[in-house]
Formats: sequence, structure tokens, C-alpha cells
Amino acid sequence: MTLPAFELHRPRTVEEATELLDQHGEEALLYCGGTELLLLAKLGFTAFEHLVDTKAIDELAGIRADGDVLVLGATATHRQIERSPLVLERLPALASMERQVANVRVRTVGTLAGNLCFSDPHSDPATFLLALDAEVDSRRGDSTARRRPLRAFLMGAYEPALEHGEVVLSIRVPVPAADTVIVHRKFAFHERPAATVTCGARVVDGVIESARIAVGSVGNLAVRASDAEAHLVGASPLDDQALAAAAASAAAVSDPVEDTNGSVEYKAHLVEVLVARAFREAALAA
Repeated sequence: MTLPAFELHRPRTVEEATELLDQHGEEALLYCGGTELLLLAKLGFTAFEHLVDTKAIDELAGIRADGDVLVLGATATHRQIERSPLVLERLPALASMERQVANVRVRTVGTLAGNLCFSDPHSDPATFLLALDAEVDSRRGDSTARRRPLRAFLMGAYEPALEHGEVVLSIRVPVPAADTVIVHRKFAFHERPAATVTCGARVVDGVIESARIAVGSVGNLAVRASDAEAHLVGASPLDDQALAAAAASAAAVSDPVEDTNGSVEYKAHLVEVLVARAFREAALAA
């Protein structure tokens, strides 16, 4: 398998990147790590004549804190995030999730922003970040940047909410209260997950004060299971009835689709099991 011929561009600013994309139109694509894009190109599933490499754009680099929010630059790789001292200190659950993404080769080259822009339904990061109310900053050229919640950025399978020429600047991840426990679990036959679940719990005086549940990789889009969360707020971490109701609600909203990983019924059952296990683990540790 070989790549088709193309011209590689290395802009130094977001403005230059947008200009290149506008100049070459549909024949140009943005890339940074290229772990998904270049594989698809080799298989003949996509074609381009120009690649716009974002790695040299300083504005997109780095990992920093903005108050209680971690700001992950668009060119930060999975590996950089999982090993970042700041991430390990402020949100170790994020580092733990990143260590579960694909393999070391992919994590060393691939970026979190690229993963979200590709919008693969089978994604650890999308599920995890939905549970933490993450946001995406992006900009076209010298226009004003816009900030959107991740749930609005992910429109469907392989369909991010990006205009042509728009560049993702960073991913913003709010750090939960220190006594909130976040647990991410997945079920995978190979490297791509067949089901992903992220649960968060904050328990005060033996009562669940806040709950977070997100489910992905079973349907065309990762989802936040708000109704499932409502079953748990005010309940005891040992309330099996509330947990069973929450797990069933999460399975219903996950909208599973049949594929080589299993039937709709199998996937719904898998979500129920994973949500029950992950949330119980989070609640008992909180």
C-alpha cells in the first residue's frame, strides 16, 4: 500500500493554514499526526492533493492550566498528555484514559484534537471528554475564535462541526472537584473499542451528590446519559435498584447499531454491565 502523490505545506500560523485550505479547496486537508488519515489514504478511501501540516504552528502546542481548566493544545499527542506532569497532578484519570488509546506507536504520533476531528465512533477520548464537559476552541484565519461544548462539536460518525478552513486550537477540560472520582472502562476485541463508558461520582455524607455517565463506541456517536445520572443523584452508592435503573437508561440512550462487534441487543447489554461496574467503582471510591 502506497500513498498517492501530494504536496505537503507547513504553515507557521493559523492564518496561513486557513489561507492554504481556502486556496486549494476540497483538494486540501489538515493533518498533524495522520494516524487515521494516512491509513485511509493508503487503502484508497480518501484522496487529496495537498496536506496542510499543523505541527509547526506554535499557537496549537502545549498543555497548560487556565484556572480549573486543562487546556490541551491541538498538536499535543496522546503520549504527551498521558505523561504530562500537569495532567498527572490535576487530572490523573485523563492520563489513565490516554494510556488505553490504541498502542504506543499511535499515541506517540496521534493527537487528541485529531482524534476528535476524525470523529471515529469507536473512540476512548470522546466518551471520556463528554463526561467531563469538555469544550473545543477553533478559529478560521484571523476571525474570532469560537468555543463549543464537545457534544455540539461531534455531529455524527466522521462528522465534526468544522467549516472548511477552520482550525481546532485546543481542547478545554474542566477539572472536577477533588473528591470526584472518574472511572473509564472499555470492552475491546482488538485496539478499537467495542464499547466505552466513563462514569464520575461525588459522594457527600453517604449520598451521591453528583453523577456523570457517558457512553460511546456502540453507536454512531458518543452520548452523555443525563437521564441515567438523574437516577443516581440523592441515592446511596450501595443502592442496587438506582444503579440498575441508571444502567438501563444509559443503554437506551446509547443508540447501539449492529456491526461486527455484535448485535443491538448484545451492545445494549454490554453498556448496562459496563455502566453498573464503572459507576459502582467510582461511587465506592469517592
